Amino acid sequence: MLQSLFDLPLFAIAEVLVFLLLYRLTPMNGKQAATVMALLSSAAVVVYSLWHWPGADVLAMYVAVLLVTAYLLGIVTHAREHRQASGRWFHWGPAAIVIFFVLLLAVDGVLVTISSQGLPGPIADFLLPESAQHQQVRSAFPGTVARDYQKKESLYNEYLEQVKRQEQRGWQVHKGWLVDPVAGRQAAFQVQVAQADGTPLASAEVSGVFQRPSDSRMDQPFTMQEIEPGLYRVILALPEPGAWNLVLSVKRGTQLHELHAGTSVADAPRASD
Repeated sequence: MLQSLFDLPLFAIAEVLVFLLLYRLTPMNGKQAATVMALLSSAAVVVYSLWHWPGADVLAMYVAVLLVTAYLLGIVTHAREHRQASGRWFHWGPAAIVIFFVLLLAVDGVLVTISSQGLPGPIADFLLPESAQHQQVRSAFPGTVARDYQKKESLYNEYLEQVKRQEQRGWQVHKGWLVDPVAGRQAAFQVQVAQADGTPLASAEVSGVFQRPSDSRMDQPFTMQEIEPGLYRVILALPEPGAWNLVLSVKRGTQLHELHAGTSVADAPRASD
């Protein structure tokens, strides 16, 4: 629900509707209702994000917009309550603050959206330089997410225990391409797994994902087939040249071995004119 900024206007509208109910149906004045809404909406978003983490940037945008919305509602209703005495609807000071935050949030929202979705095609063609290889220039940067085990202490401790179990188990994992990988062309990727004594590790579940550091939308998950005892293979094609990260998992029963590595993919040769 909080995974993108596209639902943010709906949250702001819902906050306005709940505020109007509080303001109309309770004895609270505008400032009191706005304060209650600011606390409730911010707390709800923060608590929900603990179970469904959307990213610090998205969470900050939601909290900021909800707080500014509540602040604006409080100012407008307070001015309404005192309009007859003061003869003014809106003081320039609070108005300037609201306008500043609205502009700031709008700019931040545009930047966050561009980083995850990229510029629209015509704008990208106009602003960005042409690629020397005449390839499409990417303006989105939805890269891989770092393994933030410190985010929850239990996850970090579980990771340390997993590493310790792998070292004690002593499985031997050898991996590699049978031919040099080229972007857009199928190639065989092979993994050989043996136990600590050299016995082939048969009947295991071997799977993984090749991650594109610059664009997580291009990640390539795969599941490998056992060719012979302890030997696993998959045919796949990575779509773009350059660096790729590999996360490989070998599982047999309750035993799990995880490996992280990297590979490089060559650019496909172009036919001469």
